[in-house]
Amino acid sequence: MVDMSREDFEDAVGDALDRVPPELAATMDNVVILVEDDAPEDDPELLGLYEGVPLTERDGGWAAGALPDRITIFRNPTLAICETTDEVVDEVAVTVIHEIAHHFGIDDDRLHELGWA
Repeated sequence: MVDMSREDFEDAVGDALDRVPPELAATMDNVVILVEDDAPEDDPELLGLYEGVPLTERDGGWAAGALPDRITIFRNPTLAICETTDEVVDEVAVTVIHEIAHHFGIDDDRLHELGWA
């Protein structure tokens, strides 16, 4: 397990978000990225979670007044599977891209095919 402060982990998430091409980031709509220490009790090894309605399933008036979609990146499960800080940074980047892909309506099967699972 890697010992990494929450601040450094949040910086890794921010760096991963900075790697998203600006034209793609600009099309993200009504979504917030959060960091939590622990995954849900029913899936303690989960690294990230997208909760919301993918853009491909929204109708034109859906977002008016709606709560934002949530992408949560889980710190402790990520640190537990990594042996180095560089591995954490890489795993965070993959997890962030994976969850953003869900926001765009890309499912797990397709993400596996693309190598982002």
